[in-house]
Amino acid sequence: MAFATYIVGQTPFPEFSVILMLDDVQILYYDSVTWGAFHRSQSNSKYQNEEKIDAGAVFHEIYNGMKDQALYIKKHLNHTDGIHVHQRVSGCELLNNDKPGLIQTWDAFDGQNVGKTIFDIEKHDVQTKLTWMPWDQLKKTSNEILRRYLNLEKNNMRKVKPRVRFMRNPLTDSQRLQISCLATGFYPRHINLTLFRDGQPVDDDQITGGEILPNGDGTYQMRKSLVISEEELREGHKYNCTMKHLSLDNKLDITFDVSECDPGSFGLSIIIGVLVFMCVAVLIITALIIWRKRQAAGKCSVLFCSVQFITSNTQLEKETKHQFL
Repeated sequence: MAFATYIVGQTPFPEFSVILMLDDVQILYYDSVTWGAFHRSQSNSKYQNEEKIDAGAVFHEIYNGMKDQALYIKKHLNHTDGIHVHQRVSGCELLNNDKPGLIQTWDAFDGQNVGKTIFDIEKHDVQTKLTWMPWDQLKKTSNEILRRYLNLEKNNMRKVKPRVRFMRNPLTDSQRLQISCLATGFYPRHINLTLFRDGQPVDDDQITGGEILPNGDGTYQMRKSLVISEEELREGHKYNCTMKHLSLDNKLDITFDVSECDPGSFGLSIIIGVLVFMCVAVLIITALIIWRKRQAAGKCSVLFCSVQFITSNTQLEKETKHQFL
């Protein structure tokens, strides 16, 4: 646990100080007088200097955050000038099974609770409650600014509608099927693309892809894929892909009916493809053999004619010579 204190106003104490605790043992102290971290016990770690530097960087970041927040909290709580104390307790835990637990932070201003944050590391879940933040005013101001800039720039904003395709790809190593929803050629880059199974969103841990990637023409694309098991194919679920984009008046919805697919046909199609490939290969090899035989036969015919011609000439010479004598 880190116990941090930031003091608004002049006092004989440091403006900012932190005490670091390991369970109930104080192990480190830091303040804004020296801007340094000091161990309260002897440390034999060879990384002691690095630990002090790292701790100093973290605590200085906490100091900046608490200093900025103190100004907002003081204004929100309508406190007058004078001495005020902003306190923060931050801690993390390691469970008995050596797994990380929660990271928690509590804030108080002049003894009044003003905020709490709980972060569950394993679930990646954050819960925040800030009593000092003027949410209504912040929401109103933000919306007004956003609307004003949209009105100024809406005629200059480029909008390109996405082209959408639903693709299927039988996996050759099994009876499974991969379906993919591809949206491409859209601008601006923000798009909301969701895969549904029987009307319910598919869990993110079952989906691959989802990154927004640039195209060469300045537009963007996004692809989300899902592998469907052989059992799911037999059950005949219905899948659809929906997307929302700034260029669309209504959301796009494309449906893919798995019940139209025969799981056995994937393996049959692969077998047919292999047989066709083998037949084509046999035809090519046969054609090459026939061509070579014809080439060889042609060479033999030429050689045979040459031998005949030479033999005939020799016989003619002998007959001519006999008649002359």
